[in-house]
Amino acid sequence: MRLVWQLLAVIAIAFIGGQGIAAVDGKPWLTFGVGLLTAVLSVFVYRWVVGRTERRPVTEMAWEGAGPAFGRGTLIGLALFAAVMTNLFASGYYDIDGLGSGTGAVGFIGFMAAAAVTEEVIFRGVLFRIIEQRTGTWPALALTSVLFGASHLLNPDASVLGAAAIAVEAGGMLTGAYIATRNLWVPMGLHFGWNFAAAGIFSTEVSGNGTSDGLLDATMSGPILITGGEFGPEGSVYSVLFGVLVTIVFLRLARRRGHLVPRRRADRADAISKLSL
Repeated sequence: MRLVWQLLAVIAIAFIGGQGIAAVDGKPWLTFGVGLLTAVLSVFVYRWVVGRTERRPVTEMAWEGAGPAFGRGTLIGLALFAAVMTNLFASGYYDIDGLGSGTGAVGFIGFMAAAAVTEEVIFRGVLFRIIEQRTGTWPALALTSVLFGASHLLNPDASVLGAAAIAVEAGGMLTGAYIATRNLWVPMGLHFGWNFAAAGIFSTEVSGNGTSDGLLDATMSGPILITGGEFGPEGSVYSVLFGVLVTIVFLRLARRRGHLVPRRRADRADAISKLSL
């Protein structure tokens, strides 16, 4: 039942926040405020519902070191997406025409903070963490990555190719960040940095949600496999390549730290107790 209660709590906040952002109708400063409020509420609700249903300290969302961890994740996300766009620019598929909208970028800070935090508490905080306790790390990683990719099929310009790319690059990378650090702050920051760079800086489509007015006035065109087409650069082969490479780094780090939970039931209990999850 804890899975049900935790999902209901965090999905409720995500839904209410989404309705609030829709209600402000794209007004940048209101979107900024509503988005940040949604992100903050998601953190508090997650800590509350997990603490109540599992009766333990919520170590994966500890306050100590939260700021630096979120900041590190954000820098990684910004750098990764910048690397993707640099390759697209060098290949001639991304053109910068000048500066775009500064206020639009402000709105995307709130919007992407809400999206990153709510999705991370749902997919990594609740689903992956609890499934991992039943199956071990590898099956949980595979299953939740597929679910994460499939959830993006609901977006307006979604495609099966784009959703598959999200499952591989983002599902693996974000879950890998959680496994390596055993906290949610790093994957939340990584998710936010990646999404904000996509919309707020480079003004590209984000997961099939249409074009964005960010800091740069830019256009992109070219083969779908390279650019991601209407789904956006997240469907690009460059994103998949960088995402897989970073996933491997995170998982190797997790193995070195002893953060992998084995499949065998007898070994799982001891591993989970050591991780305090």
